[in-house]
Amino acid sequence: MIELRDLHKRFGEQVVLDGVDFTVMEGETVALLGESGTGKSVLLKHINGLLHPDVGDIVVDGKHVPSLKRRELSELRSSIGYVFQNGALFDSMNVFENIRFGLSDMDLYNSVDYCRDRVPECLRLVNLEPDVAKKLPAELSGGMRKRVGVARAIAGQPKYLLYDEPTSGLDPLNADIIDNLVTHLAEELGVTSVMVTHDVRGAFRVADRIALLTNGKIALQGTQKEFLESDDEHVKAFLERDFEDTSYAA
Repeated sequence: MIELRDLHKRFGEQVVLDGVDFTVMEGETVALLGESGTGKSVLLKHINGLLHPDVGDIVVDGKHVPSLKRRELSELRSSIGYVFQNGALFDSMNVFENIRFGLSDMDLYNSVDYCRDRVPECLRLVNLEPDVAKKLPAELSGGMRKRVGVARAIAGQPKYLLYDEPTSGLDPLNADIIDNLVTHLAEELGVTSVMVTHDVRGAFRVADRIALLTNGKIALQGTQKEFLESDDEHVKAFLERDFEDTSYAA
């Protein structure tokens, strides 16, 4: 379980998070919506301790993240897979080495036999062929690079997966592939997932619950039905901006 309690964060004079309360139950996939620049990625980076709050608390599996010592924080991060917005692959490494880099356990990282088994398994989970392991990132399409980024995030068999704009920059077909992948991994691996996105349609497709971050606060966190029926002016404006026809919704 992930809990953000009254989270505040500013950079200089810019207030980014202004009292955020946000909860993700075990086994859930929660989509975090919001305009570009509203602090969605900032919120995500607080969960695994990449950023520290000015005020407030982050609790993951009962552990208070801001107060963790270096070793404790390292242990927590080993249970959290992070999918960066642009894949963040190392251009000088082939796909095999990029995925291998996702292993935080040094014994496993240094085990050639384990890596020879684990890397193809990670590629299978993201629907890529084993021979992709030999390629460099420059030889891959944008959608494939995104999937390799996901493969690296799951290499260490995490309990949690954090996705930072996984469909950003992709055409609709590849965006659908990534959305389906988020759902597939949640079902096959049983991971708890948080997906930062500005794509309402994708969020509605994959998430058990949805949250909207605006003006430094969570305007609403609830089910798809609760979003569609909400009278909150921020929620209504965001939905109306992104799509007019919600008849596809369940």
